[in-house]
Amino acid sequence: MNIANVMTIIGFVVVFLILIIVVVTGIYLYNVDQKQKQHPVLRNYPLLGRARYFFESIGPELRQYFFNNDNEGKPFSRNDFQHIVRKAKYKRDVFGFGSQRDFEAEGYYIRNSMFPKLTKELKMDQKTKAKTNRYLLIKEPMFAQRVEKLEEHESSVYLLDEKDTIVIGGQCKYPFKVRGQIGMSAMSYGSLGDRAITALSEGLGMAKGTWMNTGEGGLSDYHLKGGVDLIMQIGPGMFGVRDREGNFNWDELLEKSRIPELKAFEVKLAQGAKTRGGHVDAEKVNEEIARIRMVEPFKSIDSPNRFPEFSDMPSLFNFIERIREHTGLPVGMKIVIGSHIEADELAKQIRDTGKGPDFITVDGGEGGTGASYQELTDSVGLPIRSALPLVDNALKKYGVRNTVKIIAAGKLISPDRVAIAIAMGADLVNIARGFMITVGCIQTLQCASNMCPVGVATTDPDMQKALVINEKKHRTANYVITMRKGLFRVAAASGLDSPVHFKREHVVYKDEKGKTWSMDDIYQTMIEKGGEGSANA
Repeated sequence: MNIANVMTIIGFVVVFLILIIVVVTGIYLYNVDQKQKQHPVLRNYPLLGRARYFFESIGPELRQYFFNNDNEGKPFSRNDFQHIVRKAKYKRDVFGFGSQRDFEAEGYYIRNSMFPKLTKELKMDQKTKAKTNRYLLIKEPMFAQRVEKLEEHESSVYLLDEKDTIVIGGQCKYPFKVRGQIGMSAMSYGSLGDRAITALSEGLGMAKGTWMNTGEGGLSDYHLKGGVDLIMQIGPGMFGVRDREGNFNWDELLEKSRIPELKAFEVKLAQGAKTRGGHVDAEKVNEEIARIRMVEPFKSIDSPNRFPEFSDMPSLFNFIERIREHTGLPVGMKIVIGSHIEADELAKQIRDTGKGPDFITVDGGEGGTGASYQELTDSVGLPIRSALPLVDNALKKYGVRNTVKIIAAGKLISPDRVAIAIAMGADLVNIARGFMITVGCIQTLQCASNMCPVGVATTDPDMQKALVINEKKHRTANYVITMRKGLFRVAAASGLDSPVHFKREHVVYKDEKGKTWSMDDIYQTMIEKGGEGSANA
């Protein structure tokens, strides 16, 4: 018998065995499906019903890649995602033919000037530069991988002119001076893995003039890798500044304040996506994270809804005052706004007590999170374009706006959105998920599972292998630099020599009928009605 015949016989035997295995498995599953009591579909349609659950499980991927149009995806559309990626990867964001925005829908628009500023007329730092790696797209064939070239690129970092430096806590012993209006919002080590935090830190450090918020998970060595300015967030769990029993540790706070990169503290009252304490699943809490947070390893972490140290504005302000006096650093607070009542109460207390925060981070309800609940993310707290003007109005009403800076957060991922937020009253802007995308996030929505397929929102060492720090840090830097450049570009189009000069007069609101309103008109309506008025539109 020759070799061909032997191989034929072996082939038939293998096929026969496979068929037997498939048939036996099918009969077994058929019986299991008929007898199980959990799924009615499987009881009536054994085996066939499993196809329903299979397609249901891959539904998000099918919608993301095949069925949603470029503007439909949530929380970020395909267009939003691609704009971030292009800025980070190619250090530019140019597209052709025309906008895909629905111009019939209501929305905000930036007023252009008949006589825009020339580039040479812009007031910005012309000297500070940074070298980063960027990709050049050589060819993009339909059925093959795109051809790209990696090159080193030096450019301006588009910082504010020194005269326009934004000073937080001017009365503090160690004020925080900022010359870039865009920074990283609170994302903890533990929520993100060490590689993601390292890449973000190093990238932000390369971009210069920005900051990184540690999130409520404490200050780790990875936050310090890039030498970037840090805002250390203190949440109700007091991770990183507590003792083993969970009490606030003033000695530990002082020790942290002596770290050169640490420029300010932020007391977190709430977060837009979860007006509650934070949560980290047990599988994410490895020994290192437990040490940094001063908790037990491999146990779920839930911080309370609020700090036990205070329960009203006066006691909150006393707590903030003590931190400021103890460390000499500026102290801010992160809040979610539900109506004008909270904003007015906050501003009135600042005026009446002469105490309070050096900055207020206003987090919109559309913000992101590693883990929360649907009822909180969808319905508790106003989105940023409603909340931000309420805070700005209240601080101006009670005459304390000049002493308090405002940081806005809530899907402000593009220069035009940043410009509108500044016009609405923000001094600075925080971005979180945009930065996650720069280090590889593809929106699989697996942040709470520790199974992030691209190694960003996971502490699993095997999953983190996907994230190459030395490549992603350049994307982070490119994104910040390109965002700043775009912000100056929008300012120039509005006839302004710097984005710090955006005011309400530079933005109009267009309703679905085509009628336009100035923001002053909208806010005057709010004041007359004693509340939110039409700004919630």
